[in-house]
Amino acid sequence: MDFVFNDEQKKAILRFVRETITAQFERTLRPALDDMGGMLNRTGACFVTLETVPGHQLRGCIGNIVAVEPLNKNLERNALNAAFHDPRFPAVEDHELDEIEIDVSILTPMAPIASPEDFIVGEHGIVLECLGRHAVFLPQVAPEQGWNRVQTLSCLSQKAGLPEDAWRRPDAKFEVFTAIVFGEKDYK
Repeated sequence: MDFVFNDEQKKAILRFVRETITAQFERTLRPALDDMGGMLNRTGACFVTLETVPGHQLRGCIGNIVAVEPLNKNLERNALNAAFHDPRFPAVEDHELDEIEIDVSILTPMAPIASPEDFIVGEHGIVLECLGRHAVFLPQVAPEQGWNRVQTLSCLSQKAGLPEDAWRRPDAKFEVFTAIVFGEKDYK
């Protein structure tokens, strides 16, 4: 069964993520989130992305590609990790909260593909595994960057710390997924 959220539920999820981050500064109890008819108690995987406004520069992005816990717990954990534990950025400070916009990506389970030709830019997120390394791009990354399939796979190889043509190796393996993606910018 796939996750399906209406606009009010998406807004509630975004509010929960923001309040989870804010609670760290205010030293208050973490917020509660309605289970949405049990949907958020189901095992699910998500990414939480923080961007600066204006400018839409990445400020933090952490998530899971494999579902290992109830979605509500995964949202909470990834909200905190994106804000305070993304190794690419210093921890978010309280004065930045008004300058950050939140996006949430709720992922479907991954499925292997036989060839990189089966990867559909803009529809699929993709995971590359090659030479003991791996990297992932969410479905929205390639369209946001204006990349085609070859550019996406080349950048994915580099993200994994491999040469840009590593995706062409016969031992390269790929998995794809889709995502429900929504953000605070969608509800302003």
